[in-house]
Amino acid sequence: MEPSLIYKALSNETRRLIMLWLKKPEEFFDEQAYLKQGLNFQIGVCVGDIQAKAGLAQSVISSYLLTMQKSGLLESERIGKWTYYRRNEKTIQKFAEYIQKEL
Repeated sequence: MEPSLIYKALSNETRRLIMLWLKKPEEFFDEQAYLKQGLNFQIGVCVGDIQAKAGLAQSVISSYLLTMQKSGLLESERIGKWTYYRRNEKTIQKFAEYIQKEL
């Protein structure tokens, strides 16, 4: 875990919102659409759904997600032609412990 990368990733309001959305995806995304495909939110949320929710260009969202993944906050899984993102709870917990201890 590199705290400076996490701070950078969380310095953007949309990236913080994405973290919130992925914490409780059932509150922000259509779970039925996933269930119809034999999927669930344990694999994550599709980039297209995140992009639609954010209302930003897909290239911008992809860049944000990559920044968050490089910081360790997110994990991704590719299924077919789609990429799904979910929170990396281990890194989030380590960062929370770091904040509590160091700041």
